Amino acid sequence: MSITANPIPNSSNPLHLPPAPPTTLQPSPQQQHPPGPTPPPPPPGLRTPSNRKTIYDRHLNRTRTSELSRASFAYLFSEIVTYAQRRVTGIQDLERRLSAQASPLGPRLLPLLLYRSPPRSTPRPHRILALLTFITQPLWRHLFARPADSLEKSTANDNEYMIADNEPLVNTYVSVPKEMSQLNCAAFVAGVLEGVCEAAGLGAQVTAHNAGTELWPGRTVFLVRFEGGVVEREGAVERGR
Repeated sequence: MSITANPIPNSSNPLHLPPAPPTTLQPSPQQQHPPGPTPPPPPPGLRTPSNRKTIYDRHLNRTRTSELSRASFAYLFSEIVTYAQRRVTGIQDLERRLSAQASPLGPRLLPLLLYRSPPRSTPRPHRILALLTFITQPLWRHLFARPADSLEKSTANDNEYMIADNEPLVNTYVSVPKEMSQLNCAAFVAGVLEGVCEAAGLGAQVTAHNAGTELWPGRTVFLVRFEGGVVEREGAVERGR
């Protein structure tokens, strides 16, 4: 039995293929119809949704009981600290920047909480003690869902008061390196309190200080130092009674 194999053509011989049909290029739809004029960009300012209502159309009591998740707050506050940390000269400069960023919140929080409070239950504070009570009770509950831990008056200076917070929320998710152990990011809260005092007409300087104890290692004391004119006016009101 013999096996017959077909011969393999030499690879050096050219292959004879049928010619390819000519290729005709078709213009794209963009080339057939030239683009029209570019629509103008939206004007700067407040964006109006399709229902023509903005945040200013909401009732002020609509978000009275709403809360922000801690994860969202931690992310937002970390970005605030990162932004304030740029080009600072030291810890005090960083704390001043955090306080300055939060100070504009005070003039907004004071009238908002007074509006949301029941009529005649929380009058606008015009005295030092009334203002500090407003800060440690309604304001603290609005910001942190609980009152401040303590309110004390300094025995050395008549114009100084101390508000204590055993566990400041702003420091819960902040990791401070060893070389910046004196940093207290609660300076942001101090800026809010300072703005509230200014909005109430009782100017004061508020600073945050570390006062950790064995039971509360993250305890922070907010030192409220009222201006001299505020203390003099307070004394005149007391004498006029």
